[in-house]
Amino acid sequence: MISKSESHTSGQEFVTNSTSLIYILKEWIGLDYHCPNCVGSFLCVSLTIFFFPPLMWFIICLFCNICLHIYKRKNGLDDDFSNKLWDNGRLMVSRIISMYGKLWHGYEVHGIEKIPEGPGLIVFYHGAISVDYHFFVCNLYIQTGRVSYTVVERSLRMIPGLQLYFKLLTAVHGGREQCVEILKKGNLLGVAPGGARESFFSDENYGVVWGNRKGFAQVAIDAKVPIIPFFTQNIREGYRTLGTTWFIRWLDERFKLPFVPEYGGFPVKLRSYIGDPIPYDPNITATELVEKTKIAIEMLRDKHQKLPGNILRALLERFDKHRKDD
Repeated sequence: MISKSESHTSGQEFVTNSTSLIYILKEWIGLDYHCPNCVGSFLCVSLTIFFFPPLMWFIICLFCNICLHIYKRKNGLDDDFSNKLWDNGRLMVSRIISMYGKLWHGYEVHGIEKIPEGPGLIVFYHGAISVDYHFFVCNLYIQTGRVSYTVVERSLRMIPGLQLYFKLLTAVHGGREQCVEILKKGNLLGVAPGGARESFFSDENYGVVWGNRKGFAQVAIDAKVPIIPFFTQNIREGYRTLGTTWFIRWLDERFKLPFVPEYGGFPVKLRSYIGDPIPYDPNITATELVEKTKIAIEMLRDKHQKLPGNILRALLERFDKHRKDD
């Protein structure tokens, strides 16, 4: 049996040996050995690299919102966005967002000429963050003067400081009846059937995550408008989520998460492609139209996206002078 004095002596020897080992490490590495500080610094740098770029996108949208409030106050405007005086404000914001897309992602959009002059339902693949569709809407307005309404998640109403920005870019939160009404008035309307689920849980293989959703197809049928498929190359390489990790999936299965952590903002090349419109067919069912639209988007993906997606390759495409064929 070991006595208390022997135990105390052993403990002192262990501390002495540990201190000596740390001293040797300090001398060998040539740096002060502060493990907690090193770990803290590493975590701070990692979090900054991964999570600051999405925050930067939020800051840009917030800046646009502030500019709009200044413009609104200066011109004595109300929230009647049909007023022509709002056109300059919309153009200002569109140029800011478009410039950010061009500088940070070298953003391009191909196939705008395929969009019909009348109404149409634009159906797009939802990346982790749908910055590509923001870029498209702004470029569409700059090039053609057309405004495209967009169906967005109701939870976006809860984001502080962006309400005027969303209203001016005509984000809608309504149901099927409102969407049909917008289309019947001759407008364009964009929708991502996958919504938050596709945003959270799709991955670098760009799987279409629509489940059994077919409301958008019924809207197109009721409004008697064509569906316009839309896909953006490398959107999953620019921004990603942790939704594919087993822990996040486990949490979602039990608690139905309203959001998942996002990271990225890498300055990869983004190119949006607009496919051939799917014309209105009075004899087609909603289920058949969903399948037809899904195939159209997957065809755009297979033509323009190398699978699985790769962040380094997408970054190098910024320096590729030879644009892919449309």
